[in-house]
Amino acid sequence: MKNTLNLTPNPGEMLKPAELIDLKRSGPLTLQDRRVFNALVQHAWGPKLGQAGVWFEIDTAELRSSTDRNARLSETLERLMQTIVVVVDKGAQEELRTPLLSTNKLRTTANRGRLQYKFTEELAALLRDSTIFAKLDLAVMKSFSSKYAFALYEVVSRRIRQQHKFLEELTIEQLRDLLGVEDGKLVDYKNLNNRAIEPAIEEVNSLAPFTVSLAAKKKGKKVVGFVMSWAVKTEAGMKEAYAELHRPRVGRKARLTGTSETPI
Repeated sequence: MKNTLNLTPNPGEMLKPAELIDLKRSGPLTLQDRRVFNALVQHAWGPKLGQAGVWFEIDTAELRSSTDRNARLSETLERLMQTIVVVVDKGAQEELRTPLLSTNKLRTTANRGRLQYKFTEELAALLRDSTIFAKLDLAVMKSFSSKYAFALYEVVSRRIRQQHKFLEELTIEQLRDLLGVEDGKLVDYKNLNNRAIEPAIEEVNSLAPFTVSLAAKKKGKKVVGFVMSWAVKTEAGMKEAYAELHRPRVGRKARLTGTSETPI
């Protein structure tokens, strides 16, 4: 099987190793943190990403939205350095704990700047041997308004390439990890469902080339887990997702929930 880092992404997409998707304890990361991290991975893409101690350099304009300041970028970089994620190797039955970002240097003048950065040695070693990955559409990723939708899209994009599977059973804790729900937040099922699960499913099903569902498993009246299933959309479904992707973001929530009004 070909090593992931030797593959070349198509225009408009990025490749992301499975090791960077199925993480545990990524809850403290915001939507912007996740976007910045993906941009750093995308910019560093290639065999050097799997070499320990390699420095990469990027213009900060590629890491900020038009309304962001470098001060906010500094906060993101610190969270990426401080958040200890857990990478699980099910085959070797091992857990690796590592920050997502190692030492970095941010040089700024007013709102412009350059960032020099490198990944931890442990993360580089993991990526060097990666063979499973997701293909992520950059336009779709840019359109998400929720970090939970962002994470769910990555999770399913990684799994949908494994054609022998179309569903997976998850414990509540596994689902929280996959969605990036922070410890101590959205503890009860109602809040988790209303503020993370349902909004994520709505956005992903509206914008992605596939559909995903999360069915609650109950023991009596108590939710004890979930069954996550996914499927590639029909041609008509893909056309609708493409159309929604190119509609104004304003009013999208109303369209997704079916509450939009038609002018008379």
